[in-house]
Amino acid sequence: MNDLATFSAYGVVTEPATIKIERLLPGPIDRVWAYLTQSELRRRWLAAGDMQMKVGSPFELVWRNDELTDPPGNRPEGFAEEHRMHSRITELDPPRKMTFTWGEQGAVSFELETIGGDVLLTVIHRRISDRNNMLMIGAGWHMHLDVLAARLTGAKTEPFWDGWDRLKKEYEPRIPA
Repeated sequence: MNDLATFSAYGVVTEPATIKIERLLPGPIDRVWAYLTQSELRRRWLAAGDMQMKVGSPFELVWRNDELTDPPGNRPEGFAEEHRMHSRITELDPPRKMTFTWGEQGAVSFELETIGGDVLLTVIHRRISDRNNMLMIGAGWHMHLDVLAARLTGAKTEPFWDGWDRLKKEYEPRIPA
């Protein structure tokens, strides 16, 4: 990896209710794909939850953000130790793309592209309900991807909740009112 700035690139609003965020990660692509699809690996940077790799398959994501970094930082008021969400796989092209529902109305795509020995991960989160959720989701994906990059490189990242809180403030001027 020769461009560490790639690890902290901000998400951008690509249309009114959509955020796109990218990270250049060390490959190979199958390793990154495993961190997206295998519960035990995904739990270390985002959320646990077994997935049957088949379009139409339901699954549950289980977040325990306090377990992502040591220390976890200061969890904001109103956030529980655990959060659960039901999803369904809607598109699948291993190891290049997976799209799934995000709760009742949203959708998230993970797209992978090999670039030399690295992998470009593009996360596109669609149909975000309002600006406040865009701020929380933008900061959330940013911090979760920072943790993923740290896991894949052996680096350390700041405490999860402190980073999320900082990033939420930094996304404020970046998300249109």
